Amino acid sequence: MRVFISGVAGFLGSHLADLLLGKGDEVVGADNLVTGNKQNIQHLDGNKAFRFLQQDVTIPFEIDGKFDRIYHLASPCSTAAYTKHQIAMLKTNSQGTWNLLELAERTGARFLLASSSEVYGDALIHPQPEDYWGNVNSVGLRSMYDEGKRFAESCTMAYRRARNVDTRIVRLFSAYGPRMDVLDGRVVINFIQEALANRPLTVYGDGRQTRSLCYVSDLVEGMVLAMESDYDQPINLGSPEEVSIRQIAVEICDLIPKCLSKLVFQPMSPDDPRHRCPDIRLARQVLHWFPKVPRTVGLQRMIEYYRT
Repeated sequence: MRVFISGVAGFLGSHLADLLLGKGDEVVGADNLVTGNKQNIQHLDGNKAFRFLQQDVTIPFEIDGKFDRIYHLASPCSTAAYTKHQIAMLKTNSQGTWNLLELAERTGARFLLASSSEVYGDALIHPQPEDYWGNVNSVGLRSMYDEGKRFAESCTMAYRRARNVDTRIVRLFSAYGPRMDVLDGRVVINFIQEALANRPLTVYGDGRQTRSLCYVSDLVEGMVLAMESDYDQPINLGSPEEVSIRQIAVEICDLIPKCLSKLVFQPMSPDDPRHRCPDIRLARQVLHWFPKVPRTVGLQRMIEYYRT
C-alpha cells in the first residue's frame, strides 16, 4: 500500500514508518520538524520506498498520486510543548486534521487519527473506557492539547458522517521507548536522563499519581491493527498495568548500575491527571491486541539507547 504519515520524524511516527516499510508498504512522511527530529529517520536515507517531505500540515499542500492509508500523528504533545508550542498544537489538531481529512477524501484513503488519553482529562472514572466523556478544563494549562485532540476527534467523525470518509480513531496512553526527544519533559525520559547522570530524580507532587506505560513497538502495532480493522469508533491503546510515578523512578534507578540518584519533590503541575489507565477490553475483543513488552524490558532498552 501507499501510506502517508504526518509527524513522521517524531518518536511514534518514525517507529510506525519502520513497521510499515518492514511490511512492504511505500511510505511518504511529512514533518515540519518543530518537535520532530530528522535523526529519527536518518536510517531511512536511501530507502527507495520512503520519501520525506518537510511540510507543515496546517498549510494546505498538494501531493502527487493516490494514498491507501493516512496516519495523522503530527502534533506537539510533550509536557514542555504545553507552554512552548501552544498555538502550533492547536493548529495541528484543528487545521492540520482538517487538511489531512480533505486529502483522504480526495484520494480515497482510509484515515487514522492518533488521539490521546488526554481527551479524558483528569478522569473521574478509572480505568477510562471509550464511552467516558472526560473531565477537561477547557481553559487550563493543558487545554490546548486536551481540547485540540477532542476537536480532532470531532472533526474526524464529522467527515465520516457528512462526507463518508473512511476513518479510524485510536486514543494512545503513555508511550515510551527509544527516540523520545530528550527535551520532551515527560516522566520516563526525564528520570532516565537524571539517573544516568546521577542527578536527583524530580517528582512533581507526592509521586502517588499513576500512569500506564506502553512500549512503542506495542503501540504502533496496535495502530496498524486498528487501521486495518472494520471498527470505526474510538479505541484505547495502552497498558492496563498501572504504576505510580514514584515506582517508575525506583525501577529506573534499579536498572542502572551504581545509580546514586535520590528523589526530590516539586509542586504538581496544574491539571496534571491523578490517575491514567486505559480500559482495553475493546482493543482485546476487536483487534485481539494487548501489550507484550514487559515494563522492565522496555525501560532497559530505553536506558541502553540513551546511554549510548
